[in-house]
Amino acid sequence: MSSSQDLETGLVIKSLSGFYTVLTEEGEQITARVRGRLKKERSETTLVAVGDRVQWRVSQDGGYTIVDVDERVRALSRLKPLSSGRGTRRWDRKGYLREQEQVIIANPDQVVFVIASANPEPRLRMLDRLLVGAERQEIPPVICANKIDLVPPGEAERMFSIYESIGYPVLYTSALTGEGIDELRDRLQGRISALIGPSGVGKSSLLNRLEPGLGQRVMNVSTATGKGRHTTTVTELVPLEVGGWVADTPGIRALALFDLDPEEIDAYFPDIAPYVPHCNFSDCTHTVEPDCAVREALARGDIGQHRYESYVRLHEEHTKLAELYWWGIDEE
Repeated sequence: MSSSQDLETGLVIKSLSGFYTVLTEEGEQITARVRGRLKKERSETTLVAVGDRVQWRVSQDGGYTIVDVDERVRALSRLKPLSSGRGTRRWDRKGYLREQEQVIIANPDQVVFVIASANPEPRLRMLDRLLVGAERQEIPPVICANKIDLVPPGEAERMFSIYESIGYPVLYTSALTGEGIDELRDRLQGRISALIGPSGVGKSSLLNRLEPGLGQRVMNVSTATGKGRHTTTVTELVPLEVGGWVADTPGIRALALFDLDPEEIDAYFPDIAPYVPHCNFSDCTHTVEPDCAVREALARGDIGQHRYESYVRLHEEHTKLAELYWWGIDEE
């Protein structure tokens, strides 16, 4: 039997149907499976995710086995979706709600949220939700406003200026004209990055503009599982010529945030959080309470209307979930 001294470390760069491609410290790639004990220990989250640092050893049959996963520094995750697109929530034997976490990518250095300036119409509320997920996991976000060639000059800057004023870095790009591509390449260089965004925003075109054929390579691995549109997860990190790794993800229609307490949501809106301590009530929801500093800031124009509406929607959604957690539901 192998001892702990036989363990080696590596980075998971691909996940497909229970097989994991691990990049070893020597730069080689091996295909490994997970031992049974580890499967029991991690039943409520993704067993092994792309981006995980793992411990592996050579099995008695000459194959490779992942025996442990290093603690994740951070993870971009969501509520595990069913094939219908709805989240997976289960009830335990006591009737309490339990969630299953789907890790999109583990330990990324940053996440790049790609939103089209037009065609399709920019979905700013989805962007707000994505930013909350990044804030909660302390993942540095970058906003990429793509397809700026489809709107009049300055229009994209007008639409996304609110995010720049909050402090988020915003790149303005066009895969057609090449504008902003050098800046995007500089952002990706030497980092592990995930590209996230709705279908049709031009992620693959951006990648192809960065490196010829890169978008096609990423798209091929993203759809390799054959489980249908919108249901696959990130399945591979692809190396960049300038150094670093990038993972594209299938276009998402919605993102159900995992394990989010409604009382903490305001902390993940950097433009709302500074006003929270000045509210009259310590448990202010910023919706109906008198002397609410957040709504006063909204009335002054210090908080954007759509940002506030995004907060309210998230708060309402997760308040309902919290009530289910608290009271429980009888499985009978």
